[in-house]
Amino acid sequence: MLRTAAARDRLLFDSPHPLGILQLLFNTADLIVVGRFASYQALAAVGATASLTHLLVNFCLGISVGANVAVARRIGAGRHKEISLAVHTSVAFSLLCGVFFGGLGVGIARMLLEIMQTPPDILDMSVTYMRIYFSGLPVVMLYNFGSAVMQAMGDTKRPFYFLVVSGIVNVLLNLFFVLGCHWDVGGVAAATVISQGIAALLILRVLMKTPGACRLKLRKLRMHRQTLMDILHIGFPAGIQRACFPLANLWVQASLNTFGSATVAGNTAAIAWESIGFLLSSSFGQTLVSFVSQNCGGRQYARIRTAIRHCALLSFFSTLAFAAALIAGAKPALALFNTDPDVIAWGVARYRILLPGLCVCGLQECFVSALRGLGYSVGPTLVMIFCICVPRVVWISTAFRWNPTYPVLIMTFPLSWAAAAVFLGIYLRFGLRKIPRRDLPRPK
Repeated sequence: MLRTAAARDRLLFDSPHPLGILQLLFNTADLIVVGRFASYQALAAVGATASLTHLLVNFCLGISVGANVAVARRIGAGRHKEISLAVHTSVAFSLLCGVFFGGLGVGIARMLLEIMQTPPDILDMSVTYMRIYFSGLPVVMLYNFGSAVMQAMGDTKRPFYFLVVSGIVNVLLNLFFVLGCHWDVGGVAAATVISQGIAALLILRVLMKTPGACRLKLRKLRMHRQTLMDILHIGFPAGIQRACFPLANLWVQASLNTFGSATVAGNTAAIAWESIGFLLSSSFGQTLVSFVSQNCGGRQYARIRTAIRHCALLSFFSTLAFAAALIAGAKPALALFNTDPDVIAWGVARYRILLPGLCVCGLQECFVSALRGLGYSVGPTLVMIFCICVPRVVWISTAFRWNPTYPVLIMTFPLSWAAAAVFLGIYLRFGLRKIPRRDLPRPK
């Protein structure tokens, strides 16, 4: 555990931590391997599962936000016994979520892909990828909940190192399974599960050796009722919010599938690079959740306003610069995944429509993260649902139905981001008025 509040704050506010960005780079390597050394149908098969895998995974990851807030607040307030309960409850609950939702994903994979009108030439490959991926969901959840606990403690370095190790293993296994064993999508999925399992075991080992109240002891691994309620108070609405995005995107994906497998492949390649930009914005938001939560617990309110302002500005300009660079180098970036001209053309078309609004998405992420750190749970979720999820479904059912073209379909993303950023900004302004402007004495 960190010795001083200043040390905690310094580590938590070291700009966006690199964990998620590095993870996305390794996932991008997965897609490059399968797209260049298998076929564009294999690339499309992985992309066709994205909304479904994100639906279940995002719900569980949203709940991990609750674990982060619960542990961080108890550290900020110095409540050592409650810190231990929060750590053990978080790890136990992560395993439960992983087993339940992993089994659910394996069982309904084919049915959901058929409902989404997945092109017949990639259906079987998509089912294979989904089933292998979801079979490893328990270790994926263990890593992410464990990482959330360590972030709340202010330790972002070791999870980063562990992800480096697992990412290198992931790339090597991709090459072995795809080139050596010719497993295409099955090999990519298996490599992901194995490498995430290594990262989860390393995180578990560190938590078991951490001194003080944050130490994990397997014999104490159970869920404490009140602590679980505290985690779910923040985490469940966040999970619903995160799950609603892929749920709304199922309509987008189903509409996209009607354009054929080349379009799906082009969008998969485009999304791989876009995701790095999304993670730039969300990593600032993740930093903000921990920072705001700890300073709320320590009653250091003046820092909160400064942190929100700095994070919002950094997120806006970093994503703006990233979007400009990606638009300028779109063709060579997409060609890393697949050299088929049709695949590249569809990816370029997506970039020209979507990327100019990426900086607005960064503001949205910072605003909603600040609200969660302040303790607001249901309100931000409702704003995100009604400003992002509902408009996307309505847009697909009206504007796209009247004019079923690709540009009309993709326009749903920047429009919904802008609406969410405006309303969340207003909500945050009112939320900040309810906290004191000056720091108060720390609780004893």
